[in-house]
Amino acid sequence: MLPSHLNGLSPLTRRRPRLSAASPPATGESDAAAADAPLAEHDRIYFQSYSHIGIHEAMIKDRVRTDAYRSAIMHHQKFIEGKVVMDVGCGTGILSVFCARAGAKRVYAVEASEMANQACEIVKANNLNDKIVVIHGRVEDVEVEDKVDVIISEWMGYMLLYESMLPSVLFARDKWLKPGGLILPSHATLFMAPITNSERYEGSVDFWSDVYGINMSVLVPLAKKFTSEEPSIEIIGGENVLSWPFVVKHIDCYTFKAEELKSITTKYKVSSMMLAPIHGFGLWFEVEFNGPSNPSDNSLSDLNPLDIIHKKRRRGSDNAVLLSTAPEDEPTHWHQTILYFPDPIEVKQDQTIEGSVTVSQSEENPRFLNIQLDCSTGGQTLVKDYVMR
Repeated sequence: MLPSHLNGLSPLTRRRPRLSAASPPATGESDAAAADAPLAEHDRIYFQSYSHIGIHEAMIKDRVRTDAYRSAIMHHQKFIEGKVVMDVGCGTGILSVFCARAGAKRVYAVEASEMANQACEIVKANNLNDKIVVIHGRVEDVEVEDKVDVIISEWMGYMLLYESMLPSVLFARDKWLKPGGLILPSHATLFMAPITNSERYEGSVDFWSDVYGINMSVLVPLAKKFTSEEPSIEIIGGENVLSWPFVVKHIDCYTFKAEELKSITTKYKVSSMMLAPIHGFGLWFEVEFNGPSNPSDNSLSDLNPLDIIHKKRRRGSDNAVLLSTAPEDEPTHWHQTILYFPDPIEVKQDQTIEGSVTVSQSEENPRFLNIQLDCSTGGQTLVKDYVMR
C-alpha cells in the first residue's frame, strides 16, 4: 500500500491510514472501552493499512512534508513550550517527538492503527515517557485528562480531501482545544487548473495503435475509458499547467465544519496561456501553519488566481511556514491528482475554459470521493464523473 506506487494512469489506491483515539499511556497499555469501540468496515480497513511500515517510510522520507512540520513546530514554539499538545493520527509519533523536544509539557499521541504499539516503543527509546502519552484508538472515542493548547495533525490525503481524516481533527478541536489554541496546519487550500500532458496520454492511449508492428487499435477505446475512469496520482511540472489555477476550496481549520465536506462545488473561468491540447485537470493543495492570532482569510477563494499566487509567495517571504504540493514546487509523496479526459480538447492561447467541479463524499465509503467535472471551451462541452476509491 505504498502511496507512490500509483504511476502513470494506473487506478488509485489509498495513500495511508490512521486517525482517531482511545486511552492507554506510553507503557503500551490500552483502554478497554476505546479498544472495544465498534468500527465501520471502511474504517477498519483504513486503520489496518496504516499498520504497514512502508506507508510511514514514504511519508517520513518526504522531506518537504516532514521539514515543513518540524519548521512549523519551531516557528510556533512559544505556543508549544510548557503546553499540552494533541497529535491526531500520530503514526510513528514523529510529530509528537518534535513537539516534546520543542518543550511541550504533555503530548497526547493518538493513533488508531496498530502502529501505536511501535510509537510506544519509540517514545521509550527516546526517553520521553514522562512527556508523551501514546493512545491507541480513535480520537472520537478518547478520554484525556486535560484540555489541550495545541492540535497537530498530518491529515491531508491526495488532492487534500481523499481519506477524509479532517473530520477527526475538527472533532478533536471542538472537544479538546482550549479557546485561543493553536491548530497546525491552520489553513488549507485546494487548487485546480487545466493541464496538458501529451507524452503521458500518448504513452497510455495512442500506444495501442501500433504495438511492435501489430495493429491493436481495437484497445484504444478501452484505454481511453481506463484512463479517464479514476483520478491518476502522478507528478507534473509547471510547464504542464495551461492556466492560472483556481481555488476549489479554502479551509480555515479554526472555523470549518465537517458537514461542509459532504459536497463542495466551485465554478471556474480561466484562460489558456498557450496553444495546446487539454488532456484533463490537475489538482494540488497547500497548507499554512499560522498562529492562533492570525485572522482567518476567508476571502482567499474570492481572489484573482494571480493574486493568490502572489499572496502565497509573500507569506513565504514573511517566514510563515507553507507546505505546497503545487507542480512548480519540489515534489512530495502526494504528487498531483490528474483528472484525464477520454479525448483531448485543443485550445488556443487566451481561449476561455469554464465550467464547474463538484467534489463529494461517497455514500459507499465517506473516505472515497466522487468528482463531477463540467468543462466548456471553444464550443465543446465535457461532463465527466470520476470516483476516487
